[in-house]
Amino acid sequence: MEATDILMSEHRVIERVLTVMEKAVEALSNNGTVKPDFFLDAADFIKGFADGCHHAKEEKVLFEAMVKAGVPKAGGPVGMMLLEHEQGRAFVRAMRAGAEKWQTGDDAGRKEVTDAAAGYVDLLRAHIYKEDQILFPLADQVILPAAQLQVAVDFERIEHEETGEGVHEKYLALADKLEKTV
Repeated sequence: MEATDILMSEHRVIERVLTVMEKAVEALSNNGTVKPDFFLDAADFIKGFADGCHHAKEEKVLFEAMVKAGVPKAGGPVGMMLLEHEQGRAFVRAMRAGAEKWQTGDDAGRKEVTDAAAGYVDLLRAHIYKEDQILFPLADQVILPAAQLQVAVDFERIEHEETGEGVHEKYLALADKLEKTV
């Protein structure tokens, strides 16, 4: 289905940022130099792209189409993905808070950042695997062709109306910047 292909393509962009976050955490663990701004930018990317663009498509469109097609929301894969989205948001809030604390000179923020960033990376790597290997093939199977077309149309609506023109490109550029920083 075109819609799940779009989501998997976005996963590849998110994975690029996860990789540089891993490198940043590793550098900090080895007394390397990474500035709090890196983690603030990473939090901006996650909030704007991973959550604002990508998860919005999943939560508002794909998951709803799956539920309409008979996949249970509670106690099933959709419910698990929603729970993991919330866990990811908590990690990102903690990462941002730690980076802001660290930026003011409180070195305790550095540990908070590394713990939250590492937790987020671990969560998202497993989450993406489950979506790519289990959830999206299930969606492709249960959502009827006419509904699949509507999912793709609704993805475009979210991309242009809710997130705004040029937002996707803005976050792709931020992913590039993050890769060059570490």
